[in-house]
Amino acid sequence: MMITMMKSYRGKLHLPMLAGVVCALAFLVLLYNERISFLSSTSFMRFNTCAARRAARDATDGGRAKIDDMEEEDKLEYDADICDITEGRWVYNRSIKPLYSDRSCPYLDRQVSCVKNGRPDSDYRYWQWQPDECSLPRFDPNRALRKLKGKRMLFVGDSLQRGQWQSFVCLVESIIPKDQKSMKRGRVHSVFRAKEYNATIEFYWAPFLVESNSDIRIVGDPRKRILKVDSIAKHAKNWLGVDFLLFNTYVWWMSGLKINSLWGSFANGEEGYEELDAPVAYRLGLKTWANWVDSTIDPNKTRVFFTTMSPTHMRPVEWNNKDGIKCSNETRPVKKRGHWGSGSDKRIMKVVGEVIGKMKVPITLLNVTQLSEYRVDAHTKVYTETGGKLLTDEQKADPLHHADCIHWCLPGVPDTWNQIFLAHL
Repeated sequence: MMITMMKSYRGKLHLPMLAGVVCALAFLVLLYNERISFLSSTSFMRFNTCAARRAARDATDGGRAKIDDMEEEDKLEYDADICDITEGRWVYNRSIKPLYSDRSCPYLDRQVSCVKNGRPDSDYRYWQWQPDECSLPRFDPNRALRKLKGKRMLFVGDSLQRGQWQSFVCLVESIIPKDQKSMKRGRVHSVFRAKEYNATIEFYWAPFLVESNSDIRIVGDPRKRILKVDSIAKHAKNWLGVDFLLFNTYVWWMSGLKINSLWGSFANGEEGYEELDAPVAYRLGLKTWANWVDSTIDPNKTRVFFTTMSPTHMRPVEWNNKDGIKCSNETRPVKKRGHWGSGSDKRIMKVVGEVIGKMKVPITLLNVTQLSEYRVDAHTKVYTETGGKLLTDEQKADPLHHADCIHWCLPGVPDTWNQIFLAHL
């Protein structure tokens, strides 16, 4: 939902201005009652109060006005509490270069270093997310480090969360002198340290957040993975004393229709589990996480964020490319407004909304799903590695079996997630 400054004209009160006033009053009422701080409205908890204002604005142009055509000077400065980050478009801007590259930042995994891995096109790095009715500020490394001075920031989750962590590190590390920064990589816990700022940007591997038999030694067959949906303490003891906690968990839950769910300890050869539908198991696991946050976190000392699901793009027919092979030959974002593919599960979005909506500790929800849905062009595709080795030429020639349409090239889409993240900080 947005409140937009409308132009006024002498001797005449325009309908868009009146509608804007109504929208502003409605927002104040909503803000008073809202408990959770959102970076954007979400697809499952969207406030439609401003629809009348948009309709009124369109009516002044005979129904032909488009939100996309709103002049930049009419846009508000970004306000995380009122800017609907999900409504917007990707705008190509070759003049603004990424703040880093996979050759300049030494901390990127080879998995996401697409240019270094031979990706020939580069346009995917120059698309900027432009919300309809507000201006999203560019990522400012100096501002980010000032916010982090004397603090710890911890990203917790899966490999997509690791990608966002690496993005954040690469966005700030170039302005830090070489002798004032360090990186310690671990199998579970990795720490980037900005010594001059006495700050750390950390990552903790917990793909389900709750404990599983696939946390460290990954079980390749999803049917053999077992989750302790009521157990989180083993991981969570490593999340204490942190100033900014950013969580995610999604794609690992979607690897099968059923999730092997266990209560209590792994005993008797990990037997005694129950097969649950993925959304049911996800709800149980997320409630366990929510209970830990509510019972452990002091919101006066720690701010908690949750990144919504990162979409996968496996079915090109969903974006009207009948001859496509997964995301392999895509070079531009999807243009259709509101595009939503099967790689984003609305049932999971609903679970996230319902569980977080009942929490006592304020959670900032980073709703990156819709804006990422358009970016069929930005995945690592065949320019990645598998099993610790780069794809062979033979594998690259077989994108149906080897194209990675889950992870994102860096620089790329996760930089926009961090741009939104920093704007809220």
